[in-house]
Amino acid sequence: MNYAKSDLRVITPDIPPSERFSDAAQAVNRLTEIYDAGTAFLRERFRESAKGDFPRARFRAFYPEIRLVTTSFAHIDSRLSFGHVTQPGTYATTVTRPDLFRNYLIQQLGLLIGNHRVPVSVGVSETPIPLHFAMGPESGISVPQEGEMKFSLRDVFDVPDLSTTNDDIVNGCGFPYGDGTAPLAPFTAQRVDYSLARLDHYTATRPEHFQNFVLFTNYQFYVEVFENFARSALADADSGYTGFVGPGNIEISTGDEPCPSPEKMPQMPAYHLKRPGSAGITLVNIGVGPSNAKTATDHIAVLRPHAWLMVGHCAGLRNSQRLGDFVLAHAYLREDHVLDDDLPIWVSIPPLAEIQIALEKGVAEVTELEGFELKRVMRTGTVATIDNRNWELRDQSGPVQRLSQSRAIALDMESATVAANGFRFRVPYGTLLCVSDKPLHGELKLPGMASDFYRTQVANHLRIGILAMEYLRETPLERIHSRKLRSFEETAFL
Repeated sequence: MNYAKSDLRVITPDIPPSERFSDAAQAVNRLTEIYDAGTAFLRERFRESAKGDFPRARFRAFYPEIRLVTTSFAHIDSRLSFGHVTQPGTYATTVTRPDLFRNYLIQQLGLLIGNHRVPVSVGVSETPIPLHFAMGPESGISVPQEGEMKFSLRDVFDVPDLSTTNDDIVNGCGFPYGDGTAPLAPFTAQRVDYSLARLDHYTATRPEHFQNFVLFTNYQFYVEVFENFARSALADADSGYTGFVGPGNIEISTGDEPCPSPEKMPQMPAYHLKRPGSAGITLVNIGVGPSNAKTATDHIAVLRPHAWLMVGHCAGLRNSQRLGDFVLAHAYLREDHVLDDDLPIWVSIPPLAEIQIALEKGVAEVTELEGFELKRVMRTGTVATIDNRNWELRDQSGPVQRLSQSRAIALDMESATVAANGFRFRVPYGTLLCVSDKPLHGELKLPGMASDFYRTQVANHLRIGILAMEYLRETPLERIHSRKLRSFEETAFL
């Protein structure tokens, strides 16, 4: 017998009513309770439904929601760029995976409650949890494609809805919820779930392994250097690092354990050197091109990392540069085009002092050069990012003129994209590149052209990125997440 969708009764799990909390940890406990009950309900109903014919009911669970209501115009300490709202009103956000975001949520709610001296309400939202997002990797359940079951999934369960999964909040599109409340967080639960699923797919590592300090590279050699460093760190009891995870989610805790890779490597493999509190370092080999750079940062942004840096290869544009020299970006010429619709090219991407200082400090320590002597191996200037890898095969007069007018000293295909998406998502960003070719001066990236200096510098390059992240880890959070990345109307959550 066939049933029309409208004829089905809707069954939902038993969920505690909305409650107000003045303790952030208790609020997160309730978020977890609601989320776990909802996802467990969907998984169990799916198991039952998969065994039989068309179910005689529609099964639905909802994301938990945080709500803040404040009526006071009292001045809030706004030295922090987050943890407060700017004016009286009602603010809300849906939440997913409170287990994964527990520390983040406790921190953000604690600031909010303390700054405004009002409790937050935790209850059930009106946003359904899509069935696919309720199936965590530990469940062992996979949702089949539409048409493979005896009934249509959409008639019985909620499925991902791209019409409500977007970047309107971070893009500053005046995003309101259905009842007119303002957003409390930069991403909705569905947007976060979408990215968590994509991260698992693209990097072959689960989101819980990602650390708060992320390095991006476009060269496989850096992965080898990173793994060697990770093994040395794990062998050092005083390093503070506790584990290393690569594609396939196999974690090692000592330097001599094997860390096998999967037979089929993912598009953008990720490697995680872990510390308690996710204070370690993640390295993602995003490969070549601005599209990959945008994809990786689009999804990692929902994890709210404290900083991300690009440490890759570039073309040196000045005759005074040598292969292996470093380039510290302090401006970007954006000709990658992948973010033009989200962040117009007239938006400047400023250098962030805390990041710049950490990178320069790392270069000085590794090269043992200081002050004026540091200029022997490093230049600071504009990095141009383009979307045509073989630009030098075309008429160069136009591109070269633009590069010269912009005062560019290096060219690549990822750095401006990584920085621009950091700016867009309010994630502190930076770039340190290594010159691997000089196309304007006849030095192309070809086998056998690398000098000993170049090979040594490439090995040092990643070490500098790691050192910069370790410096940033010791920097107070409020200094890294400065107000310069915040717009007129911002969410209270970081």
